Amino acid sequence: MLSPDRLAQVSAQFTGTITQVPPMHSALKKDGKALYEYARAGKVIEREARPVTIHALRLVAQNSQSIQIDATVSKGTYIRTLGEDIGTALGCGAHLTALRRVQTGDFSVAQAISLDDLAALSEAERLGRLLPVDSLLGGFTPITLDAENAGRF
Repeated sequence: MLSPDRLAQVSAQFTGTITQVPPMHSALKKDGKALYEYARAGKVIEREARPVTIHALRLVAQNSQSIQIDATVSKGTYIRTLGEDIGTALGCGAHLTALRRVQTGDFSVAQAISLDDLAALSEAERLGRLLPVDSLLGGFTPITLDAENAGRF
């Protein structure tokens, strides 16, 4: 079993701004074609490392075969690649057996409702659970268009 000190050391190594090489099975494009298309054809394309930010890594559980980590990361982070890189740094290799996104932007799984629970609500209650459309735009700067540009848009 990995020692808590070794896990903390590797966690610190992967926290902050790091560089990541995107996996071949990604939607990134090279010459107008998604990398996963090259991968499916058995071709490996050179990929440049990209900066990503790992805001936090928190050990949730550990046993002799696995560790469970909660990660808070920037957009563009490949979690499967992060898991593989952590395994390499630990000297034992690693892969993901589960992956669950619990938050994206300001939206958390805590705000979610199951389809069964939603179906059990009245129409008015369902409508009451909806967020306003502009809640999707919270991180964006508002832009007001004049009539001509609004028509073009």
